[in-house]
Amino acid sequence: MIDYHKELNSEQLKVVEGGDGPCLVLAGAGSGKTRTITYRVAYLLEHGVSPDEILLVTFTNKAAREMVHRVEQLTMEKKNVLPWSGTFHHIAFRLLKQYAPLLGYAHTFTVLDAEDSKDMIKLCSTIEGVDRTQKRFPSPAIIHSLISYARNAERSITEVVTERYSKWIDVIDVISRIAEDYDKRKRAVNVMDFDDLLVNVLRLLASHPSLAQTLSQQFRYVLVDEYQDTNKIQASIIHALSGVRRNLLVVGDDAQSIYSFRAADIQNILDFETRYPGAKVFRLETNYRSTPDILDVANEVIANNTRQYQKELKSIRERSVRPEIHAFLDQSEEAEYIAERILELRDEGVPLDQIVVLFRAAFHTQALELALNKHGIPYEYRGGIRFFERAHVKDILSFLRIYHNQHDTLAWSRVLSMQVGIGPAVAQKIIDHIHRSEFTGPMDESLIDEIAQCLPARARIGWHDFTAIWQRMTRDEDTNPGALINAVLDSKYHDYLEAEYTDARERQEDLEQLARLAEHETDLGKFLAESVLQEQFARPNTTFQDDEKIILSTIHQAKGLEWTAVFILNVAAGQFPSERSVGEVNGLEEERRLFYVAVTRAKQYLYLSYPLTGNLHSYLQGPSQFLSEISPDNVDTYGSRETNTIFSDPSDAVDDITYVPEDEPFPSQSKSSATKMSGRSRPTSFLKSIDEL
Repeated sequence: MIDYHKELNSEQLKVVEGGDGPCLVLAGAGSGKTRTITYRVAYLLEHGVSPDEILLVTFTNKAAREMVHRVEQLTMEKKNVLPWSGTFHHIAFRLLKQYAPLLGYAHTFTVLDAEDSKDMIKLCSTIEGVDRTQKRFPSPAIIHSLISYARNAERSITEVVTERYSKWIDVIDVISRIAEDYDKRKRAVNVMDFDDLLVNVLRLLASHPSLAQTLSQQFRYVLVDEYQDTNKIQASIIHALSGVRRNLLVVGDDAQSIYSFRAADIQNILDFETRYPGAKVFRLETNYRSTPDILDVANEVIANNTRQYQKELKSIRERSVRPEIHAFLDQSEEAEYIAERILELRDEGVPLDQIVVLFRAAFHTQALELALNKHGIPYEYRGGIRFFERAHVKDILSFLRIYHNQHDTLAWSRVLSMQVGIGPAVAQKIIDHIHRSEFTGPMDESLIDEIAQCLPARARIGWHDFTAIWQRMTRDEDTNPGALINAVLDSKYHDYLEAEYTDARERQEDLEQLARLAEHETDLGKFLAESVLQEQFARPNTTFQDDEKIILSTIHQAKGLEWTAVFILNVAAGQFPSERSVGEVNGLEEERRLFYVAVTRAKQYLYLSYPLTGNLHSYLQGPSQFLSEISPDNVDTYGSRETNTIFSDPSDAVDDITYVPEDEPFPSQSKSSATKMSGRSRPTSFLKSIDEL
């Protein structure tokens, strides 16, 4: 028998022993959520509940496997311990394989992956008469994304296009017809996509009440992990499957609800007591991960949200070093500080794989990646691919490459392939013509006209669009890489991004940041070489083991993980929270939850930083409002005012900056922090150079 009183704290024990009926478990970050769920399952099995009477729903297959493994270890049972465990989609697939004929599908239906879905949508678009070689139209990826969001959020195509893809309002009718045709074609060939699995299970339960009754009778206990991330359909499925027994235990943390862009609905957890009158509410607030110093910051910031269950994390650990806030002149200086501090942490005994740099958006990492390469610090990038390997960055660099070397065939192929009406054959025809021309300077009007005369009518449209970009690049005397990038951005390339990618705005910000990085570079050839061969600037790496790497990660990708030392960069106004989110309904509160998730990844060291100079649209920026929500007593602040407060207005930075001599310590600087600062790690370069603004 398991000694639950010995193995669990009092908060966890109440859940394990008292989890009958509708139960909401508010599990704070680092509070032992997985432990509580697995012990609850083991407790049920020990008290005579059959394994097939337990439905355990998780959000990832990895989480399901981990929980099953833990239950096996606890119960010493290795055989079919939880036959009904897995993700929502996994459970739905199992049910539909058995009952799909009730919905008009054969038992042998197959499931489309994302690429299959996009291919079918592309076919539907073609049948609908869409010709993307003649005019811009949303790509299959964008159409697939909006169809998926609409279904999971239970919204209409018109609503989703209007709210999230307003550029395509004038083609809503066409998109709606494509969506209808896509649905019909799937049914005709007996296939479902991922969204169909959920939609069809809910249809099955709603249209066949006797089956819903049978299943909810079978599932004596239903447990759901990460309930704050469920969408409306998932919550309805769980409601139906727990309708008879009403032993529903959902575990989650409304303070960590950060996936509304995937149609997750925080109201599922906030309205749980309304949907299930008499529900018990448990709180897991004992944190085993972070120091009290870090939790002070987390608790203080998240308290500013109004739509939440109030809770306060309490640490079992001793107090350690206070979190630090650092202000810098620009992103390059911020990146240099982070790189040097990482090396110092390693010297102090923190393994590289216990250090993470978290960021709100991918473009925030560009300067940091250059700094890490410069210092020879190996890193693993999570939540995407490295900056200079991203498709849109390669697009822009291709424009610069043909400007630098008009005989760069690969760059020409990439640039021309983006243009309306230009396929591989026409692109090669243009390239051959350019090579035969043997011009040495920028392509002139006569050559442009000569090529246009050789092209079919629809290809001339694309050629005209390209030459408009080319003329923007060549009309000014300023030919530094930054100016050339801005010339491309101020063109129809922006339309191309919006037509191809669901995250066009983020990609645009990537490129604006690239332009900012390049604006002071005068040698285009050198800049292009640096972008491709960053490793040539790295120091010989003889210090680190082969498997030693820090982590660079989006905050969304980092949820559920932990590290000894956490850096959160670019915590600046307009960056985090993002400008777009501030204008969205409830967007600011979700951004604050995202900040809370980032802070609570840290076990011992937490560094928050921001540059004073921002992106191209707001050259001078201040700190994020989230930093102003932190009491000066809870952090050590560097590069700010003498009083250690954060700028409330960006203009204050210029008027009220205090110079700190190189040989004097910073106000309120702790002894541990003072010993850490060295070289550019001291923000005095920021303090001195601010006058140059």
